[in-house]
Amino acid sequence: MLKIPLALFALALLPLTGCDTAPPPEIAPVQGFQLERYQGRWYEIARLDHRFERGLQAVSADYSRNADGSIRVVNRGFDATTSSWREAVGKAWFNGPADVASLKVSFFSPFYGGYHVAALDPGYRWAVVVGPDKDYLWLLSRDKQPAADAKPALLSVAARLGVPADKLIWVRQDRGDN
Repeated sequence: MLKIPLALFALALLPLTGCDTAPPPEIAPVQGFQLERYQGRWYEIARLDHRFERGLQAVSADYSRNADGSIRVVNRGFDATTSSWREAVGKAWFNGPADVASLKVSFFSPFYGGYHVAALDPGYRWAVVVGPDKDYLWLLSRDKQPAADAKPALLSVAARLGVPADKLIWVRQDRGDN
């Protein structure tokens, strides 16, 4: 596996729009958030297109607690054009109380971007994440192939946020090595 901690890939799952870490005005991050339940691996099921992540397959994100109280973020995806994996390691902090799913993430200090969980399955099986604005949206799942009821739920949230389903890119997760 080729590790490429590229700044561009770091931006893939974290847009830095003027280093804005606040959620978009019309987005209310999940309240009652439990980091302990959110930790672990999430698979990117769908996303809005942007140049930083274009062409990546088998994209995943791993979250774990660092000793200093921050959150370790490892984003990983397969670039089929180069037949190589790209990986970026970052650090996240809550923007406010730890039970509100609004964070700031950095892959290269001192630049931070917003990461906001706009919707979360009660069993922490799927999540809808937005960046500093609704031009950045990711549908995440604990499973490479989410349960049948997850996709309609994710699409419902995306529609409620004003994101048309035809704009989503559905991510291939069929590589066995992610």
